[in-house]
Amino acid sequence: MKTSEFICKTMTNVETIPASGPEPVQQNNAKWKDWKWQVGHSITDITTLEQTLGMNLSKSEREDMIKTCDIFPMSITPYYLSLINTDDPLHDPIFRQAVPSPGELIIENYDLHDPLSEDADSPCPLITHRYPDRVLFLISNTCAMYCRHCTRKRKVGQVLSAPLKEELDEAFSYIETHSEIRDVLLSGGDPLMLSDKELDTILRRLRKIPHVEIIRIGSRVPVVLPFRITDNLVSILKKYHPLWLNTHFNHPHEFTTESCEALAKLADAGIPLGNQSVLLAGVNDCPEIMRKLVHELVKNRVRPYYLFQCDLAEGLAHFRTPVGKGIEIIESLIGHTSGLAVPTYVIDAPGGGGKIPVMPYYLVSWSSNKVVLRNYEGMFTTYQEPDNYQGITCDLNCEKCRLQHIEDQETMVKRAQGIEALLSDYENSITILPAVLNRIARRQDGE
Repeated sequence: MKTSEFICKTMTNVETIPASGPEPVQQNNAKWKDWKWQVGHSITDITTLEQTLGMNLSKSEREDMIKTCDIFPMSITPYYLSLINTDDPLHDPIFRQAVPSPGELIIENYDLHDPLSEDADSPCPLITHRYPDRVLFLISNTCAMYCRHCTRKRKVGQVLSAPLKEELDEAFSYIETHSEIRDVLLSGGDPLMLSDKELDTILRRLRKIPHVEIIRIGSRVPVVLPFRITDNLVSILKKYHPLWLNTHFNHPHEFTTESCEALAKLADAGIPLGNQSVLLAGVNDCPEIMRKLVHELVKNRVRPYYLFQCDLAEGLAHFRTPVGKGIEIIESLIGHTSGLAVPTYVIDAPGGGGKIPVMPYYLVSWSSNKVVLRNYEGMFTTYQEPDNYQGITCDLNCEKCRLQHIEDQETMVKRAQGIEALLSDYENSITILPAVLNRIARRQDGE
């Protein structure tokens, strides 16, 4: 395993580093733990990659890597590079996530440039409004590292680190004028790649919007650049509770002393932590690896939130597994470890349909008075339905309902849509027509 001392000493002698560049940096030296130093010394060219890893690429391997980088640029922090096992780099999970592969040049006929239709569901710059009560707010254009499995590879390598002020103002205006938005997810790029001042300004402005109840941040810096989680950053984040943070660990090898310390700082500040893994062929498509991963997450006070099936983005075919592999992994977790450690396995639907759970089936069959279930061991059992259940027919007249309702009934009487409408008492729908979905209507209104 490469150490940080070796990586830094090697980088000092690489020709691409200016003659006035840094002195050799030891693992316990402040420079190595300076996140700006890490970003400034990210590995972005093949020559530096070869020298720091001690690799000798063949002419064809180098040509393939150049072709890949021309389409999908490379950027790896020295810290993350130092985690690679150079005894067998091609099969190393860190290497496969960080280093360009000729597999990225394979574009299948079903691959999509914008697989989740984020652009189509964007009513204004920086905003994707897909779900009824929440929006995605892209506040940064850069990442600490360019993950090779990124679903937004179409945007990788943009020069500006932060969106333009005009774009931000338009996005804030959209959130301010849509009172149904109670949840804002900050993403990018990586939101934590903004300066402390920039992030503080954005969070402060969001907190002034009365109907925004929670703010979420999606960031991979605890994994690839844990030194970014500084005391000052944490002090800023904790001012804006309720604030949640979802990170992105994909393999147990990504848990180091540094990453665990970063997670501890966030958790100690009262920030609830979740994790969104992606199922990746050759990285974590193994029940034992995934079990170890979720155990490490829970040990570090991170809730395994989602396990994503790899998206249909261009250049990701070599990372995709059959959906059955994900089901197999979930079967290996449910019942075999605590429920707290079991993520929800989802496919983020192509075309912008959102996250669809594809968990194993445990409801086997049912009749008018019983349901048949099976457990993780394969044991079948029955659950008796109640004989005297008296359901309440809902006509949206909450004032006459015998249940005790909340005072703010305005949020309760909005018309149902989708499957909810088919099941409701007060709707007469018998079919679903995608053309009348609110999400589609928002697209049409924006045209």
